[in-house]
Amino acid sequence: MKKLPFFLCFALIMAAIVGSCSSESTIGQSIVQDKLEIVVDSDFSITGSSVEMGKVQSRTIAQLMGRFEAKGFGRLESDVVTQFMPSSTLDTTNITLADLDSLVLYLYVADGDLVGDSLTPMGLEIYELTELLPSPIYSDFDPTGYYDPTSTPLASVIYNLSHTSHYQYADTVYASGLEITAKMPMELAERIFQAYKDNPANFSSPTAFAENVFKGVYLKNSFGSGRLFRSSSTLMSLYYHNTYYDDDLEADTTVYSMGNYLAVTPEIVTNNDITMEVSEELLARVAAGEQVVSAPVGLEVQARFPAPEIINAYRSNDADLTVLNTVTMTIPVEEITNDFDITVPTYLLMVLTKEKEDFFASNQLPDNVTSFYATYDSDNFCYSFSSMRGYILDLLDKDEITEEDYTFTLMPVSATFETSSSSYYYYYTTSTLSMITPYMATPTMARLLLDDAKIKLTFSAQSIQK
Repeated sequence: MKKLPFFLCFALIMAAIVGSCSSESTIGQSIVQDKLEIVVDSDFSITGSSVEMGKVQSRTIAQLMGRFEAKGFGRLESDVVTQFMPSSTLDTTNITLADLDSLVLYLYVADGDLVGDSLTPMGLEIYELTELLPSPIYSDFDPTGYYDPTSTPLASVIYNLSHTSHYQYADTVYASGLEITAKMPMELAERIFQAYKDNPANFSSPTAFAENVFKGVYLKNSFGSGRLFRSSSTLMSLYYHNTYYDDDLEADTTVYSMGNYLAVTPEIVTNNDITMEVSEELLARVAAGEQVVSAPVGLEVQARFPAPEIINAYRSNDADLTVLNTVTMTIPVEEITNDFDITVPTYLLMVLTKEKEDFFASNQLPDNVTSFYATYDSDNFCYSFSSMRGYILDLLDKDEITEEDYTFTLMPVSATFETSSSSYYYYYTTSTLSMITPYMATPTMARLLLDDAKIKLTFSAQSIQK
């Protein structure tokens, strides 16, 4: 069979197209004459007011310690109660109680994880807990009844957090941060060591360890004010030695060792016991109608999101077919001037107020239906919530919408990410949000400019030619 020349094929195709266009057939006419448009509506506003946050579940292993007061922010004090995760395996080979040298508690403070005067000497007392900590536990927890205030503390130290004068007090420089160290009693070291030798099963879980060996500690501010720090790693290390006869040296040889026996991990009960007094200056801003957020355990904003108005705008279009494309919101932010470099929260959570407590209690992540989070854009001074479509679609499926369905809480939070990398074709890393917790770091605050917030609804509308 001979093949048609290319130009002849092209001519036949064009003729077929012309013929179909001049035909009286109605196939395709409605598509040509249908009206399709993209509707953008931004005539919406969000309103809200600041309220005091009240108690929260800290849900973090970062431990906040100290006393701090700042004009325009408030007065914040935090002690710590904590259990410990025990090491499941201890080195006991040829080791006796006489070989134990010391037990030391370390609080590691990374650079930047403090606010206030780093040179101020402050006191810390460490008490042994006499009762098991409750779970869940909240920021307003009172340790009274969980330790014996008349007993001698396990340790008492005076410390500061300055690299330049760390030799003067009980803290030492460590890597890019500082360590506050506290030497614990030998009696405690011997008790923990002997408990493992007697029954290693008690070290198989933090619950068994707390119930049968060591309930934990209460870290109490004993004196001083003017600084607040966050310990990102808290642990106890046991130092010991082993002496044996070395045949090659024909002499006794002593080997000194160290093991991290106890640590604060996500599996145990730990809590920052916080007392927060919001400053008169911030309260005056709130009374004047400003929307202010502050943390830890400071102010949050309860807001009315214009969901009814958005749904009405979407449904009132007279098109035959509408498809919701996007719903977004951008909230401008204003930094509140202060003398201690208290900055804007890095992350802001927006959660239905009715869902807030359960959100944290069950370790939820934002689902873009009842909860959202945004990262502070320091270049444009705003928070952007760009994925609210699922929330409106969920409301569109409801027979009735109540005020609870569009009353939200805006509050500072901490976000944790898991990072993974790949080099299959080229090297890249990805970060995945793994945890959202109430903010429990050094102070933060900001003014949310809700009056200037931009809420934008975008949907496609098609009118079909009858």
